[in-house]
Amino acid sequence: MVSRVIPVEPFDLVIFGGTGDLARRKILPGLFRRFCAGQMPAGARIIGAARGDIGQQGYQDMIRGAINEFGAPSAESLVHLDAFIAQLHYVAIDICGDGGWGELAKLIRKDLVNAYYFSVAPSLFGDIAARLNSWDIATPEARIVVEKPFGRDLQSAKALNKVLSQQFDESQIYRIDHYLGKETVQNLMAVRFGNLLFEPLWNAQYIDHIQITVAETVGVGGRGAYYDKSGAMRDMVQNHLMQLLCLIAMEPPSHFDPDAVRDEKLKVIRSLAPVAAHHVVRGQYDATATTASYRTDAENPRSFTESYVAIKAHIENWRWAGVPFYLRTGKKLKARTSEIAIVFKKLPHSIFEKSADEKQNVLAIQLQPNEGMTLDVTIKEPGPGGMRLVHVPLDMTFADALGDHSEDTPDAYERLIMDVIRGDQTLFMRGDEVEAAWKWTDPIIEAWEARNDVPKLYDVGSAGPEDAMALIHRDGRRWREVK
Repeated sequence: MVSRVIPVEPFDLVIFGGTGDLARRKILPGLFRRFCAGQMPAGARIIGAARGDIGQQGYQDMIRGAINEFGAPSAESLVHLDAFIAQLHYVAIDICGDGGWGELAKLIRKDLVNAYYFSVAPSLFGDIAARLNSWDIATPEARIVVEKPFGRDLQSAKALNKVLSQQFDESQIYRIDHYLGKETVQNLMAVRFGNLLFEPLWNAQYIDHIQITVAETVGVGGRGAYYDKSGAMRDMVQNHLMQLLCLIAMEPPSHFDPDAVRDEKLKVIRSLAPVAAHHVVRGQYDATATTASYRTDAENPRSFTESYVAIKAHIENWRWAGVPFYLRTGKKLKARTSEIAIVFKKLPHSIFEKSADEKQNVLAIQLQPNEGMTLDVTIKEPGPGGMRLVHVPLDMTFADALGDHSEDTPDAYERLIMDVIRGDQTLFMRGDEVEAAWKWTDPIIEAWEARNDVPKLYDVGSAGPEDAMALIHRDGRRWREVK
């Protein structure tokens, strides 16, 4: 099966922080792939805006190198590289002053779609938004894209939303979370709401519990200073894991449109019960003979910042009453994987031998590294010898089922940027959604700080601290293997 590419209209995209790490590693290599696929039209223009006075040729050379380094271009795509590079422009700009804004204003074509990507620190969002309007650069239909973190608590999130809303309408603000751009995340909605098979079972009557795991093998790397002020709760749980939980737990929206989908996600967040202290585990990776500890990587020998979090959460509504949601995320774990596992209840009565019904049906949605879904079912083992039952996965791995078109399949950033150009906010967070997530997260963090909570140490290459294992074992359940 070949994916269908629908071109977007010509546009002007300005990337503030256009020489930064995100622009070089993700945004521009992704746009190049969309250009090669025929989705980005020849009439589009990408304008990098940053402090450095490197000039247009210097910028084009920089991005050419970034695409070769981070974009893994094929020999077939490289024939398009010169044409793509020709669409790049550069403006040296003073975000907090007036330098460069007049030049930027002259470049923008107001008769086309205008989008502005704020790939800079959140502290600069207000300055950029204000100057876009004071210089009459942004049109009433312009879109702005803002990266996380969307604040570090409820108070700062409200302040950030207020700053942006003073210059732009909510319909113009695209808060990007790249997890929502993953193919499998979107397929989760298709599986749930496009098939009659699952919806009757998608409730507390049939589901025992749900596990959401985002495990990383890397440490904090060069992000130590930032991460040490953030931690796994702010960096991963409040946004990525929260969004995955919402998509699993939300009610069917009346229509597949941005506000209908986001209204249902917001209801989920507002239905989350407060989390008791004994339902949260914090961890921090420890040193080994060959690897440094978190404290060494963060350059803070007294750090109490968590690199791992496990939470048992409950949603207080009719659909999910009594169903625990186990969330966990951590760094320096044994494998890199992101998975949602819907674990169904055991049979109320088995007609087979007791040993045959030990395992439960599990729908596992794999987000990375290999996107796909499996449904564990029980069947008869082939051959003579009686009714011997075995548990096997019905494999819905996309590369197998749909053909391996990884070269043509857009990654999360590519897809989301194209959605910005189309004006589709379905996969972007709304301001009230962000604030509701912080309202649930803040009391957990405040409780840690109030009691000077010390994270539990765990070994690099493990599945996390022992206390996280006990969190789920107390309920007679087990974490799925991190693999």
